[in-house]
Amino acid sequence: MSVRHSSPHPQAGETVTVDAELHMAGPGPHQFVIEDWADRLFGRSWMVMNGHPASLIYAMRAGLAGLPTDDEVVYGKTPSGRGHLVHVREIGGEDQ
Repeated sequence: MSVRHSSPHPQAGETVTVDAELHMAGPGPHQFVIEDWADRLFGRSWMVMNGHPASLIYAMRAGLAGLPTDDEVVYGKTPSGRGHLVHVREIGGEDQ
């Protein structure tokens, strides 16, 4: 198991604004509750989560949006309860 992040995301448990087109939620901005870094929750990188729906959807979205291929990705939920992966660059107020 390779986990890049050893401590929780600083905004874990908080509601943030995400400017991204999320699956079945449409274009942003969206309210989004961060659970934690994806690699901490999954025990490994989102990039090796074969068959995991949120990882597959994020991989397609990241490719189309030109997001970096790295583990600076959090898992969280929109108010509808749907889980999504979001790159930290898509979180309002985060450094680009």
